[in-house]
Amino acid sequence: MKRYLALNRISIVKILLVTIFTLLTIPILQVLMFKFINPLFTIPMIWEWCDKKFSNKNYIEFSYEWRDLNKISPHLRRAVLAAEDQRFLSHNGFDFVELKNALDDVNSGKKIRGASTITMQAARSLFLIPSRSIVRKAIEAYYTIFMEMFWGKRRILEIYLNTVDWGIATVGANAAANRYFSCSAGELTQSQAAILAAILPSPHTWSPTKPDSYLISRQKRILRDMRLMALP
Repeated sequence: MKRYLALNRISIVKILLVTIFTLLTIPILQVLMFKFINPLFTIPMIWEWCDKKFSNKNYIEFSYEWRDLNKISPHLRRAVLAAEDQRFLSHNGFDFVELKNALDDVNSGKKIRGASTITMQAARSLFLIPSRSIVRKAIEAYYTIFMEMFWGKRRILEIYLNTVDWGIATVGANAAANRYFSCSAGELTQSQAAILAAILPSPHTWSPTKPDSYLISRQKRILRDMRLMALP
């Protein structure tokens, strides 16, 4: 009996180790795969389809069309850097300066604001289901490490621009350009790019075609900062 129990414990430990190894390895393999392959869809898109299908809610088909980075307007590339991650080229996936600023705001009683880099947002947009939890944040950070290690800044920005949520059933730069301005992602003007970047913190609430005074002030600030943004 003791020998049987000991063998069972060894088997359980082996299963746990294999499970942990698999869970740790899968993200690395995914990151390596998408270094060379452009995604046909994202995990949030699948999640949305499943949620609507099994809850009998009305499903709106996603608008999503891949565009290589050189076919996306440099105005938009600079605009998202200015709006979302001005130290993108100098950090390794985690902006500790912005993180400290966010923590200082919390300690001083100000409104909580995000400190996610473009790499972290790209991990979230491509690989993770929509949720707000410490576990998801930890997984996001794990993906971020390997994306920075294997992809390089151009690929990270390319993935981000093609997979970020830009409104209801609108995924990526080309879908956003088509929906809001009836043009391709490569034809966006400075002003259009800046207002698209301005709505990214809340794309299901704000509209780039009906901006309020706050969005217009964000657009002006982004236009000013775009001149300072170098591109990868």
